[in-house]
Amino acid sequence: MGLSVQGVAPDQLDTLVTVLDLVRSGGARTRPELARRTGLGRTVISQRLGQLETAGLVTEGDLGMSTGGRAPRELRFQVDAGVLLVASLGATGFDAGVADLSGRLIVHRGHDWDIGTGPEASLSRVEGLFDELLAERDAPSVWGIGLGVPGPVEFASGRPVAPPIMPGWDGYPVRDRLAARYDAPAFVDNEVNLMALGEFRAGRGAGSQDLVLIKIGTGIGAGLISGGGLHRGAQGSAGDIGHVGLTGSVPGADQVVCRCGNVGCLEALVGGAALARDATAAAQDGRGEHLVARLAQVGEITPNDVVLAAEFGDPVAVELLSRAGRLVGDTVAAVVNFFNPSTILLGGRIGTSGDLLLASVRQSVYRRSLPLATRELQIMRTSLGERSGPTGAGFMVVDELFGRDLLAQWIPHGSPAGMPGLRPRAAAGG
Repeated sequence: MGLSVQGVAPDQLDTLVTVLDLVRSGGARTRPELARRTGLGRTVISQRLGQLETAGLVTEGDLGMSTGGRAPRELRFQVDAGVLLVASLGATGFDAGVADLSGRLIVHRGHDWDIGTGPEASLSRVEGLFDELLAERDAPSVWGIGLGVPGPVEFASGRPVAPPIMPGWDGYPVRDRLAARYDAPAFVDNEVNLMALGEFRAGRGAGSQDLVLIKIGTGIGAGLISGGGLHRGAQGSAGDIGHVGLTGSVPGADQVVCRCGNVGCLEALVGGAALARDATAAAQDGRGEHLVARLAQVGEITPNDVVLAAEFGDPVAVELLSRAGRLVGDTVAAVVNFFNPSTILLGGRIGTSGDLLLASVRQSVYRRSLPLATRELQIMRTSLGERSGPTGAGFMVVDELFGRDLLAQWIPHGSPAGMPGLRPRAAAGG
C-alpha cells in the first residue's frame, strides 16, 4: 500500500495538485521557483512537498543554481516509484508495454492478434505479456493500467459499447477485470483517443493545442485534442468518423452495408476491409498485375497488399488508395470547417502508407475547407507509429492518477497500488 501520509483536506488539495504538476512537468525545479510560479508561501510549499515526499513522489537532489545566497536543492519527481501497464488493441494486433510514472514507455512489444477472438482470449493474451514484461524487469509495484480498444468506450465504466468490429465485447467489464487482476486502478479508452494523446504529448502533435488524429486501418476513427485536452464527448464516443454516411454523395454507397448495420459508411467504403474487398474483386476480374499475382500466390488480398501494390505502381491499387484519400479528405474537411484544428495527423497502417494517400487527403481537405480554417493547417503522418497507442495509454493513466479527484482518494494511503476501485467519476474531457 505504500507509506501513509496525512489526509488531504479539500482546501489543501488544489495547492497539492499544483505543486505536484509543476514538479513532475519540470515547470519548477526548486522551492524558490515553486514560490514564484504559484504565489504560495514557504510554509504551504513545505507542507505540500512534505506530503509528496512521504508518498515517495518527490525528492530533493543536487544543489541548483544560486541566485544570491544559499543554493537551493533541486526537486525531482520519482518516476520509478511505481510502474504502469499499458496496451493498445487494434483489429489485427496489439502493442503492450511498461511505462514509468511520467508516462514514458520503458519497453513495449507488438503482436498480431484478431480482436474478433473475443474479450476472454484477447485480454488473457495481453495479461500474459504484461506478466512477462514485469518478470523480466523485476519491476516495482503496479500503480495503474491503461488500455485502448478499437471501438466506442464508456470511459467512466471502462466498458465497450456496441463496438462494430469487436464481437462479444459489448458491455464487457474490461476495467474491472484488469483492476482486479493487478490490484490497481485501470482505465480504458478508444485506441484512437490514446493515439492522439500520445502524439500530442510526445510525437508530431506536440504544441498543437487543437489536433485531430485520423487512424485509417481496418476501420477509420478520429481522436480529438481540443484546447490541449483530450475530447471524449458526453459518453465517450466523440470522433467516430468511420460511420459518417456518404449515401448522398458517393454513387452506389447505399448498396454497401457496414459492420455497424448501416449503409454507406465511410469505413465500409474505404477502410482496410473495404480496400481488401475491392482489390480482391478487381484481381478476380484480372485487373491489377500485382494484385492478380498476390491473389494467385496466397489466395487472398489484405489491406497491406493493396498498399504494397500501390508502391509498385499497380494502377488498380493506386486508384483504390487515391479514392480512399479523397473520401477521407472530404469527410475530414467537414471536421476542419467545424472544429478548426491546427494539425491533422494520419495514423494506422493505411494512413501512414505513403505520399499517395497523404496527397489525396490534403487535396480534398484544402479544396473542401474554408480558407481561414486551412490558412495555417498542417496535415502530416504520425511520428510514433505503433508506440502512439501505448504511449497515450501511459499519459491517460498519469493524468487520472495525479488529477484532483483520484489523487485525493489514494494519497492518504501512500500509493494507488492495492486500490483497484479507483475510477474516474465522469467522462473526463467531455
